[in-house]
Amino acid sequence: MAAPSFLGWDFSTQQLKVIAIDEHLRVIYEDNVNFDKDLPEFKTQGGAHVHGDRLTVTSPVLMWVKALDMILEKMKSSGFNFSQVRALSGAGQQHGSVYWKKGSIQILKNASPKLPLHQALKACFAISDSPIWMDSSTASQCSALENAVGGAQRLANITGSRAYERFTGNQIAKIYNQNPEVYAQTERISLVSSFAASLFLGAYAPIDYSDGSGMNLLQIWDKSWSASCLDACAPELVEKLGNPVPSHSVLGSISPYYIQRYGFSPDCKIVAFTGDNPASLAGMRLEEGDIAISLGTSDTLFLWIQEPTPALEGHILCNPVDSQTYMALLCFKNGSLMRERIRNECASGSWDEFSKALSSTVAGNNGNLGFYFDVMEITPEAVGVHRFNSDNQKVLNFPKEVEIRALIEGQFMAKRIHAEKLGYKVMPQTRILATGGASHNKKILQVLSDVFSAPVYTIDTANSACLGSAYRAIHGLVAETNVPLADVVKLAPEPRLAVTPTAGAEELYHPLLKRYAELEQKVIYNPTSSCLAK
Repeated sequence: MAAPSFLGWDFSTQQLKVIAIDEHLRVIYEDNVNFDKDLPEFKTQGGAHVHGDRLTVTSPVLMWVKALDMILEKMKSSGFNFSQVRALSGAGQQHGSVYWKKGSIQILKNASPKLPLHQALKACFAISDSPIWMDSSTASQCSALENAVGGAQRLANITGSRAYERFTGNQIAKIYNQNPEVYAQTERISLVSSFAASLFLGAYAPIDYSDGSGMNLLQIWDKSWSASCLDACAPELVEKLGNPVPSHSVLGSISPYYIQRYGFSPDCKIVAFTGDNPASLAGMRLEEGDIAISLGTSDTLFLWIQEPTPALEGHILCNPVDSQTYMALLCFKNGSLMRERIRNECASGSWDEFSKALSSTVAGNNGNLGFYFDVMEITPEAVGVHRFNSDNQKVLNFPKEVEIRALIEGQFMAKRIHAEKLGYKVMPQTRILATGGASHNKKILQVLSDVFSAPVYTIDTANSACLGSAYRAIHGLVAETNVPLADVVKLAPEPRLAVTPTAGAEELYHPLLKRYAELEQKVIYNPTSSCLAK
C-alpha cells in the first residue's frame, strides 16, 4: 500500500505552489503555476494589476481558481496518487480579500466534478478583482479607523498593528464607501487564505487567528473581532466575516468535488489555511525565543514572542503553531541595496574586501554609530545617512572601514532595539535563523551574532510557506492533543550553525544599544505621520 502523504499549498502573489511530503517529511512532489506566464489571458504583471492611480493594486479572483485547476490537472497527468493524501493545508498572500456573492455557498457546495472549478464559480464573486497587499489606496480609511478607536497606538494595542493601507479592514471600508451596492451583494468576505481553504472544503472556511491578525479588525488578546473596529469599517461585518478559529483547526473533510474528479480519499482533512508569513514561521520551524532574519532587498524579522507590546512600527500576530503565544513581523526597507551601495563605495564593489574591512575593525567600532537610509525607512520613519562619533556629535563622513562596520552594526542594532520594543526577549535557548543573500557572508553573520548575543544558524527558505503548510497539515491532525509542532517536524533537516557570539559581546553592545536607541530619536523624520505602505 502507498505511504500516506500531506499537501502544502501557497497562493502567493506571483504563483501558486504545491508541495507533497511523506510521513518522514521528505518532499515527494512539487510544482507551481506562474500567473503571468501560465495564465496570460489575465494580463497580470507580477501576478497583479496596478491601476491608473498607481495606488490601487488588484488580482483577478478567477485566476487563482484557474491556477488551482491547472496544477491539479498537472498532478493528475503525472500520476500523483491523491488517494493517499491524509490532510492538506495552505497559505495565502496576507491582507488580500475575496467577496463572495449571495447564493455562492450553494454553487461551491454543489460544483459539478465534470467542470473545472473556475467555470463552476465564474459568477460567484461580487468583486472580480481582489485588492491585495500591494494596494496603498486607503489612506483616508486608515485615518478614520485610527480616529474611531482613539489613535494609532490604541489601534495597535487592540489589533497588533496601527492602521496600514494594505490591511483588510481598511480595504473593506473603501469598498463599502465607494461601492455600497457591491458590499450589500456580498454574503461572505474571505482572506486569500480562507478563500483557498473554501475551495477545498466546498463551504466557506473560517479565517484563522494568525492571518486574521493582519486585518486591523481582530482583538489579538481574546481572539475575537473588535466591535469598535468593525463598526468603524462597515456594517454587518460580523456576519460577513464569520467566527475566527485557531490556526491548527481541522475544518472538515475534502469536498466531494475532489473525490470524484481527482480521486482524493473522503477521509482527507482540510486544516485551516493561514497567511504566507505565519506559514513561513512554521516552515522555518521557529520555537520560543527564536528569531528569523531574512536579509533581502528589504530585511524582514520573524519573532516568536510570549508577551508582546504592540508599537507603532511592526506587527503582532497570533502565533500560527501555538495559539497561546504570538509572532511579530518587522520590515526594514533599507536592506541589501543599502549594503551594496556601501560595498561599492567603500570596498570597490567586492564582498571580500567588505568582509576584510569588517574583520579589520573592532566590535563596537570605537563608539562610532551610523544610520543608513537611502529610501524612506519604515522602522523607524527616517531617511538619509546620519553618522555620530563616540561623543554623539554628528560627523560628515567616516573612514571606509569604519563606514562598513557602522552600517552593519547599525542595521543589526536597529533590529534588536525594535524587536525588544515589541516585547521580544533574547533567551538562553535563542537561535537566530538567517536567510537571504547576506546570510552567505560569515563576517556579516558574526556581527549579527554579537549584537544579539546568540548563535546564528543558516536555513534554506526557498519554499518555507509551502513546506510550513505541509507541516501544519500533519500538525493539525494531532494538535488537539496538545502535541507541539516541534515534535511533529523532528525529522526535518536541521539548520546549519554558522557562528556563535564572541566572548564579551553582550557587555560591549549593551551600552551601545542604549546609545543607538537614543540617537535614533534624533534622526526620526516625522513620527506623527500615519498609514505606511509595506
